[in-house]
Amino acid sequence: MAASMLSRYMLLSRARAVSVGAAVTGKRFLLSAAYTSDKAWEKWEKESHNLADLAAIMDKCYDRKIPVSSLVIARFIDNIKSREEIDLGEYYLYKFRHSPNCWYLRNWTIHGWIRKCLQYGASDKALYTLKNKVQYGIFPDDFTFSLLLDTFIKNENFEDAISVVTEIMLQESFDKVSTQLLSLYALHKYLSGNPEMTWEEERNLGASLLLAGLRQENTVGLSSQLYGYTLLGKVELSKGLRAVYTQMPLMWKPGYFQRALDVMEKVSQLPGESKLCKDTIDVLKSALESAISSLLEKTEETEVSEDRSEPPDASEKTEADLLPEYLSRFQDLSTKLESLGKIDPANLVSLTTSFVEQKLPESEKPDIEKYEACLKEWEQEQSALIERERELREKARLRYEALLASRAKSTA
Repeated sequence: MAASMLSRYMLLSRARAVSVGAAVTGKRFLLSAAYTSDKAWEKWEKESHNLADLAAIMDKCYDRKIPVSSLVIARFIDNIKSREEIDLGEYYLYKFRHSPNCWYLRNWTIHGWIRKCLQYGASDKALYTLKNKVQYGIFPDDFTFSLLLDTFIKNENFEDAISVVTEIMLQESFDKVSTQLLSLYALHKYLSGNPEMTWEEERNLGASLLLAGLRQENTVGLSSQLYGYTLLGKVELSKGLRAVYTQMPLMWKPGYFQRALDVMEKVSQLPGESKLCKDTIDVLKSALESAISSLLEKTEETEVSEDRSEPPDASEKTEADLLPEYLSRFQDLSTKLESLGKIDPANLVSLTTSFVEQKLPESEKPDIEKYEACLKEWEQEQSALIERERELREKARLRYEALLASRAKSTA
């Protein structure tokens, strides 16, 4: 017993020492407490309602095929107070999404749903409804995306963090610098573990790296663009161009390996200190060499048919035909970049981490200011809806009383 108590005390002491050490150094690369705080959100006074009463109202409306007001589902989400009630919230979000009023799920309801999930330890539920957004209507704004992404990063759950980044990419929500930085950190941290990926995962990661990297004209951003184009080039070569752009925010013009080489050429011509990380150059080199090796093996194994009905059009070159040219150009550009000192030997994860540590704090202030302004707009919009609801109820009450009076006269 005493040994157990001592062990627990030592563990607690270590934890305190780590936290104190972090406080002394003052370093952090994740979102600050001011960014993730719910003080501004809680300052907005929500209506207090009983969940059972709200559930009964919605059930009655759905049974009678009457549309449920967006205010009712918003009140339900606002009044969730436990993990068990999160499951009920998921059910009624689904029901609302499949109702005539599905287009009127309010932005503050989506934000409140994600906050409730994080508050009661249901980040998995938040992610599930996000990935199944068509079924639940969960299309968060950039600020809400950042809160959820930050939670998974802090828990070192990079697999789920990548799922969030994929949803950000699909919704093209890389407008905020903080979202870009968190996404790039999660992507490179995940890829540093050399995970086994399906072609769909390579496509999603490639598109995420590309779209987030395009917003950053620096070593991390340019290296991310190169990495993204490389992954997309691999998918284009193995699965065809249609597999790359179908249901993706990407162009349908072939040549993703060529675009990767264009990034290398662009960096070689850029003034200043912008470079490419050696890790990403090695990834492109490996992809090209592997693709050429596979192509040679297929050529040796394939027997050429002598009685073809139509000879192939020699003027149209496929991506596979261009691989030797790509590799030759890659070698020339690599030599040029090295001679110009444009290749950074540092580890890509380390570069990204230091970059995020430096840039994230200064990107938070405008985000917080915009969020607080957004809260005021939401509050005004909700107040207008509540007032409109009162007016409609009063009109309905007056009509009902007039109907009763007319019936009373007719029976008298």
